[in-house]
Amino acid sequence: MSDLIDTTEMYLRTVLELEEEGITPMRARIVERLDHSGPTVSQTVSRMERDGLLTVGPDRSLLLTEAGRERAVQVMRKHRLAERLLADVIGLDLAQVHDEACRWEHVMSEQVERRLVDLLHSPRHSPYGTPIPGLAALGVEDSPAAAHPSLLDAARHVPDGPHTIALLPEVVQADADLLGVLSDVGVLTGAEVRARVDGQLVRIEVPATGRSAEVDLRTAAAIRVLAS
Repeated sequence: MSDLIDTTEMYLRTVLELEEEGITPMRARIVERLDHSGPTVSQTVSRMERDGLLTVGPDRSLLLTEAGRERAVQVMRKHRLAERLLADVIGLDLAQVHDEACRWEHVMSEQVERRLVDLLHSPRHSPYGTPIPGLAALGVEDSPAAAHPSLLDAARHVPDGPHTIALLPEVVQADADLLGVLSDVGVLTGAEVRARVDGQLVRIEVPATGRSAEVDLRTAAAIRVLAS
């Protein structure tokens, strides 16, 4: 897979993902998210700063420049359009879609993007519920930003719900084993679930399938539900 990965684009998308999830982008967060070594991340970030794609703030936060943000949005858009194609047309298992799209995002042309928009009937969200950014550049109205509470907060405030899954964020998508478990029990975008905190775990039940799964608090805090 490394032959098809553009490290700069991967880092730009990761910074955008962290922003999207309300996490301050920092080199340490990239280390965690991509499982790269600290020196490798520092070296790559320094190169990106030199190339005018981002700046490092006094608090060590990473701030995308205008050029960096434009490129990050392009990569994210390609990634999520690829996810829709892989899930909706090719029928790839949802647990494999994210990882495969990480390859496609670096080789997709704008011409292909425009064709996908037509083929997929102007999708606004990925199969995981995350918004596809930058669609206006392809002649499609962008999806309005929406703030969704976490499943953890929802479970604490309204035990046993019901709650509707709004999105599974990138940190969940990148864990194929976790995503496979959630997919198997029916914890998917649009699914109605009931959730209850039990110590350091959250038990999620899906009435439609009669199945359940347990996730840790960090995962429950990342999963988003529709505001009730």
